[in-house]
Order: sequence, then structure tokens, then C-alpha cells
Amino acid sequence: MQRVIDLTESGEALRRDPHPVYARLREQGPVHRVRFAMPGGVWETWLVVGYEEARAALADHRLAKDGAKIGAVPLDEQLIGKYLLVADQPQHTRLRSLVARAFTMRRVERLRPRIQRITDELLDEMLPHGRADLIDSLAYPLPITVICELLGVPEMDRTEFRKISTEVVAPTDPDSGQAAIVRLAEYLTGLIEDKRSAGPTDDLLSDLIRTTAEDGDRLSARELRGMAYLLLIAGHETTVNLIGNGVLALLTHPGQLAALRADMSLMDGAIEEMLRYEGPVENATYRYAAEDLEIAGTPIGQGEDVLVGLSAAQRDGARYAEPDRFDIRRDGRGHLAFGHGIHYCLGAPLARLEGRIAIGTLLERAPGLALDGEPGEWLPGLLMRGVRSLPVRW
Repeated sequence: MQRVIDLTESGEALRRDPHPVYARLREQGPVHRVRFAMPGGVWETWLVVGYEEARAALADHRLAKDGAKIGAVPLDEQLIGKYLLVADQPQHTRLRSLVARAFTMRRVERLRPRIQRITDELLDEMLPHGRADLIDSLAYPLPITVICELLGVPEMDRTEFRKISTEVVAPTDPDSGQAAIVRLAEYLTGLIEDKRSAGPTDDLLSDLIRTTAEDGDRLSARELRGMAYLLLIAGHETTVNLIGNGVLALLTHPGQLAALRADMSLMDGAIEEMLRYEGPVENATYRYAAEDLEIAGTPIGQGEDVLVGLSAAQRDGARYAEPDRFDIRRDGRGHLAFGHGIHYCLGAPLARLEGRIAIGTLLERAPGLALDGEPGEWLPGLLMRGVRSLPVRW
């Protein structure tokens, strides 16, 4: 039996900067049995920290996402319904095919003018003040407005939704996390019923209610609620952290910021480096060994859970030279910030577009942009990687 490495000993340092911890693990091997501190207790799991091993694990069908296969159905699935991140083939293909057309490159590109308008309006409000919390003023309201408009979530609900959503992805304790999921399930049930009774409207959620595949297949009520849950949560939380982490990386690397200001054609590559260097998702959601298997020679027993370390893999020196250096001219292709395999993020094109517009417009309109104090605390838990606040001035 492999030795359990107790990461709880790292304390708050692991939350503030996990990369030195992951680097030490990679020096010892690509797969480890680790003990994490979680809200409400301690958890043991397998953690994959090597790039090649992580990429392979993300596409390994033996690592199931459907916890029912080992009798471990997660709470959000119990309360809300089946969604893409907790489905395996062939169910995953069926669910994804019923929603994928909404996130094609062509359809996302049609959102560009609206994303630009929202960004300009947010900056019109923010810039006269001379200083702001960038998370509250831009990084959060932009993607939440975009995804709510896309899905058809009423504007009056969005402030409350932020509180619920943040508690779902980064719970402060088990009770508050569970309460947030219950509230979100109730909210989505009511929203879907309202849309059913209101008749056809021009939004994605209404489209999903009406969508019928060629063979007559449709989303069930629970599947529809699960899809809305995933799109709302994943459709904005990751982009909030892409913008926040990306701007923080630029402001703490003034040479890279100056290079980008001097040549904004570097923006596409800069976004990819932001995703690699400090991606919005620290670890992929749990996978479960559907059978006995090995990862890099390490035996994983049937039923054991596995975390694929996205942040850890993207700082692997075997894949990226000088991995701890932030370099907007780096060829960052192949990073795992949006996952890999059949669970590759459906909304990646939308997140990239929002990141490019938000950060590009901010740099153009806020010369002298700089940190205005220390960033807020990093989010708790193993899933998301982002700060609660980012004070800036210009």
C-alpha cells in the first residue's frame, strides 16, 4: 500500500500557493495517495500530478464519472439531476448532443458584440472611480450577465444567484454547501416551470425544453434541471477566475504586461498562458475506478476515487520548459485548463472570447492599471482556483 502524503500539514499555504507542494509531489512521482483538508473534515484520495498521466487519465474510460457505478451518487446529482460531469458513455454523448449546438464557434462568435457592450458598460461604471475590486466590478458581472442572458435567467435573480453559486463550488462548510444546492434545485425547478408555461422565447433554456433529437429523444425534467445547473455554474464561475487570475498574473509580471500592451496581437496566446499558469479549475471533478487499474504503475483499486490535478499538471517541467515562469509568448497549446477527452469543457470557446474581450478592453481603457493592495483570500476547497477580491487602481 502506497504511503499517504498528508497535505493538511501545508495548512493555508496550500490554498494560497499550491504549486510548490505539487512540484515536490511530482519530484517523487506522478501519482500519490494524499490526505486533504476539506470543509467539515479530512478526505483521502488518489491525486495525479504529472502532465502525461493527467491527460491520459482525463480520457480513460475506466475512470468513471458516474458515481452510481460504485454506489456513490453525489449530493448535487441526487437533488438536481443527471448532468454531463456525472455521466459516462453512452449517456454522456446523448446529453451533450442535445446541448452542443448552442456552443459552436459560430454561435459563440455571434455573442461578440453583446459581450463587448456589456464589458464597455461595466467599465463605464467602474473607471470614473479610479479604483475598484475587479472581481465585483468586471470579472464576475460580465460572465454571469452573458450566461444568464443566454439561458434566460431574469436579471433580478442574479445577485442572489452569485451567493448560491459560489457556495456550491467553494463551500465554506458542508451544511452551507448542501443548503446552497437545495436552494438552487428549488430555483431551477421554478424557472423551468415558468418557461414551460410562458411558451417559446428566444433563450437557450427554452430551446432545451423544446429540443427534440431526430429520433424523438428529449431531456427529461431532471436532465433539463441538471443541464441548467451545469450551464449556469460552469458557464460563469470558470470565466470569473480566468479574468481575475489572468489580470493578477499580468499585474505581478510587469514585463509581460508591458509586452502585451505594446502588441495586443499577443492576446490570444496570453489567454492560453493565463489558463496554463493559473487556470480557473485546480482539480477536475472526481473520477471513480470502475475496475482495478494502474496509473503510471500505481495500482488503483476498483471503487477508489481519483483527482486529476489540472494545476499540478500544467506546471510539469516535462511538458513545459520553466513551468513556473509566466510567459505570454509561450506556446501553451495542450494545456488542460478546460480538461481533455469527452468531458472537454463545452463552454471553452465562450470563456476564451469573454476573457479576450474583458482583459483586452480593460488594458486599453485603464492605462496605469496596478494592484491596489493584496488580493483577497483564495477560494477554499479542491475545485476552483481564484481570489475572492482583486483590488486595482489606474
